[in-house]
Amino acid sequence: MVGRKGTVEGLAVTPGFWNGKRVFVTGHTGFKGSWLCLWLEHLGAKVVGYALDPPTSVNLFDAARVNSGMISLRGDVCDAELLERAMREHQPEIVVHLAAQSLVRRSYEAPLETYETNVLGTVAILDALRRTQVVRAAVIVTSDKCYDLRSEKERYTEADALGGYDPYSTSKAAAEFVTAGYRTSFWMDRNAVAVATARSGNVIGGGDWSADRLLPDLISAFSEGRPALVRAPEAIRPWQHVLDPLRGYLMLAERLYAEPGRGFDSAWNFGPPAANERTVREIADTAARIWGSNASWEPDTATHPHEARVLRLDSAKAAAKLDWRGRIPLDAALERTLSWHKQFSDGADARALAIAGIDELAMHAVGS
Repeated sequence: MVGRKGTVEGLAVTPGFWNGKRVFVTGHTGFKGSWLCLWLEHLGAKVVGYALDPPTSVNLFDAARVNSGMISLRGDVCDAELLERAMREHQPEIVVHLAAQSLVRRSYEAPLETYETNVLGTVAILDALRRTQVVRAAVIVTSDKCYDLRSEKERYTEADALGGYDPYSTSKAAAEFVTAGYRTSFWMDRNAVAVATARSGNVIGGGDWSADRLLPDLISAFSEGRPALVRAPEAIRPWQHVLDPLRGYLMLAERLYAEPGRGFDSAWNFGPPAANERTVREIADTAARIWGSNASWEPDTATHPHEARVLRLDSAKAAAKLDWRGRIPLDAALERTLSWHKQFSDGADARALAIAGIDELAMHAVGS
C-alpha cells in the first residue's frame, strides 16, 4: 500500500522461495522477459530462457548482459518438439510464459505471425507441460486487451467476457481460452501442474526500445531534439512500472507452487491503482516536463488502425487473495524510466542500472 506521502512500501517477493528454484521463462529476450530474468537471477533462481533473438538492435537483454546469469536458449515457441526437448532437459519446477507478438499495430501488419505466436505458441507450451509432467506451476501471461472492450466498462474483472477488435487482442483472448481448455481437460487433479493466466496493463521502464510504444517513442524523439508524434492523446490506459506486474506473476507462481488445488489456477488481473489510469496526453506532458531540454510532442494526425479508447482493470481479486497491489506511483515510474535512459545514454552500465532499480523499486520504499 502507499505509505507516507511520496513513498511506497517494499515490493519484495519471497527470496527464500526463489533461491535455487528451477525456472523456465519463454520470451526472456524481450523487455519484460529481461527484467524478469534479472530479478530471478538476483533472487538466486536457476533460470533457463527460451526465445528468439532480441526484437530490436538495441535491447535490454544484450545491454544488461542478462544471459550472464542464466542459460539462454534460442528457439521459436511454436516449435513444439524443440520446446518439449528443452523442458525435458532442464526439468523446470516453474514456467513463466511471456513469448508473444506483443504489439497491437504490428498485429494488423502481420496477423498470421500474431496468431501463430500468441495462440499456437501457447498451445505448444501447454502441451509441453502436459507431456513432460515435470513442472509444478505455470503462469501464462496474456494481456489486459483480451477483454471484449466494446462496452467500455468502468473496470474489467476476470469474470468479464473475452473478445477483442484486432488480431493482437483476439489472439490473447484465444490464448486464455486455450489455457482454460487445457486446464479442465488435463489438470483438474490436485497433484497436476497448477496453471494460471495473468493480465496486466501498459508497462513502462528502462530498457524498452520497442517500436510503436509511447514511452520509447517519446524518449527517442526527445533524445534527438524533435517533437514526438503521439497517437490518440485522449485515450486512457492503465500505466504501470514493469516491476509491478512482474511482482504479481512471481507472487502468483509462489502460491500455485505451494498451494495446489486452492483455486489459484485461474485468471488474474494485475492492473495499477486508479491514480495511474491517465490519458496519453497526460503521460506525454509529464514525460516532456521530466525530460526538460525543450522536449515536446504534437498529435499524430495520420490515419491509424483502431485501438481501444478506454481500458481499465479491476484487480480486486489479486488484492484480496494474493495481497498484491500496484504500488509504484506513476510519477515515480516515469521519472525512473526517463532517468534510466538518460543515464544509459551517458554511458552507465545497463545491468547495474536494472539491478539498482530492482533493489530500489522492488525491495525498498521509493519516492514519487
